[in-house]
Amino acid sequence: MFFTLLSVMFGLALSVSFIVARLFKRPIGEMLHRIIKDSISSAWQKYITFATYVVGISGGVRIYQLERYLEIPTEGALTLELTTERWTVEVFRTIIETLQSIAWMYLVIFIVALIAYVIVRGSELKNPEK
Repeated sequence: MFFTLLSVMFGLALSVSFIVARLFKRPIGEMLHRIIKDSISSAWQKYITFATYVVGISGGVRIYQLERYLEIPTEGALTLELTTERWTVEVFRTIIETLQSIAWMYLVIFIVALIAYVIVRGSELKNPEK
């Protein structure tokens, strides 16, 4: 049952990461092309897509919380069982944690991109002949 939960959580995190990466592919590509204006912007876009998967999966599949199901039962301690209710909570938590992790990563990227855009735009206004 544990390995099934782990597989389901991984699949969900991967699916959510894929959907988010597809939704943000064009906006991130346009943003990078505007700031960088070079062919290297596509390499940065690929890196951000890769980072989306890594951050989404690592945020959604919380190994440290799954270890609770592997603990050896001791006297007087309650052991967690994978009931239908726990499955529902774990699935919901996986989706939310994946989205939350990716949202924080994109927030940092967009803040840095905004600062870079202000710098690029300022240099364009300062030197209009280029």
